[in-house]
Amino acid sequence: MKGDPLFFLAPMDDVTDTVFRRIVADCAAPDYTMTEFVNVDGLCSPGRDRLIRKLDNTQDEVPVVAQIWGKKPENFKTIAREIADGTIPGFSAIDINFGCPAKSEVKAGCCSALQQLELRPEAAAMIEATLEGAGNMPVSFKTRLGFDKIDYSWHEFLLGYKPWVLTVHVRTTKEMSKVPAHWEAIQPILELRDKISPQTKIIMNGDIANRKHGEEIIEKYGVDGVMIGRGIFHDPYAFAEVGPQKESPWVSVDRDARIEHFRRHVELHIKQWPNNMKPFNPLKKFAKVYISDFPGAAELRAKVMEIETADEALDLINNL
Repeated sequence: MKGDPLFFLAPMDDVTDTVFRRIVADCAAPDYTMTEFVNVDGLCSPGRDRLIRKLDNTQDEVPVVAQIWGKKPENFKTIAREIADGTIPGFSAIDINFGCPAKSEVKAGCCSALQQLELRPEAAAMIEATLEGAGNMPVSFKTRLGFDKIDYSWHEFLLGYKPWVLTVHVRTTKEMSKVPAHWEAIQPILELRDKISPQTKIIMNGDIANRKHGEEIIEKYGVDGVMIGRGIFHDPYAFAEVGPQKESPWVSVDRDARIEHFRRHVELHIKQWPNNMKPFNPLKKFAKVYISDFPGAAELRAKVMEIETADEALDLINNL
């Protein structure tokens, strides 16, 4: 391991927008956050105005990485150049999504489908185009252990491009998130890194609950850092530094303070996306983050599920 360990908030579609990244950073900031993954082909089409909001970072207070995916290398190059030259402003790095296991993306030959040997030339074209467009801006890759089985030739291939960071979700595409993460499977990737691209940071992703757990993983497996995804749904303070015997600050947050967290999220959402510019429905999933573990939480969550707009949610909170 080289230098201080790195802690990343994982990219999650309809979750890690600029508002939620701000909420997480206000609770306990990671070193880097990542955007929702955004399609470069869509950004180079008439649908750009609808997609570009996924790259909005006006609420961010910690370094943020733009995660991209798509099909056409020329569009990877265009968007990477726009991010690097500030046309799409505010980013510290660019990440190519080689990890999403969603059926629609895989069927289209994108994201984690590109781990397959027969699609590797397409992956190469996307990487080379991105690197050309990015210039001096750091480029990273997020991927899995393989498509239907562990395939270290894929990681060897990626490391050949000398990425800034290689994040590995330690499951295959076929496994999705249905089996426990294979933490021990990272060791051959570390050995490949040391041989091919020593400067690349190897980040572990998969079933990592919080910073304390991440520090244990880093110490045990020798990775350069960890990425936390679903753990943030159980604890908005997942990145908080705690002592050996201490619990997360979230454990001691009472009912009123938890509701206040939700209010702040809704208020920021309204400020960022006025006039229902971004639908409220995706925000409902955050109700289980904030409105939990106190008497009456289930009933209150049920009311939130019936709401159609952020303004209605704010009215509900104000009337409690």
